[in-house]
Amino acid sequence: MSETTIRPSGHLVTLINTFEVDPAKQEELATVLNEGLDKVFRHRPGFVSAHILASKDGSRVVNYAQWRSPEDVQATLADPAAQEYARRTGALGKPAPVVYTVVSAVNAP
Repeated sequence: MSETTIRPSGHLVTLINTFEVDPAKQEELATVLNEGLDKVFRHRPGFVSAHILASKDGSRVVNYAQWRSPEDVQATLADPAAQEYARRTGALGKPAPVVYTVVSAVNAP
């Protein structure tokens, strides 16, 4: 089983997709994202983990996903099944996907 690890190791990449959403559609967007994770994304090569976060004010949904490499992310984004979920989520909220590398992580003492 894989777990989310946030540390500056350089061996994983992180895709953070922040959606601006009408609060009335926040729950539906989160549901579609979870469906896509279950049916498509978690089965793709290089997938490590993902988390869906919903803002308390209802205006945003964040998909935080870890992948083995940028190439795995690109291959997944080119997959027709993944593109269908991108279309569905894009119809519910305005996406802003960016791939990151962890530079630092600090934990409580």
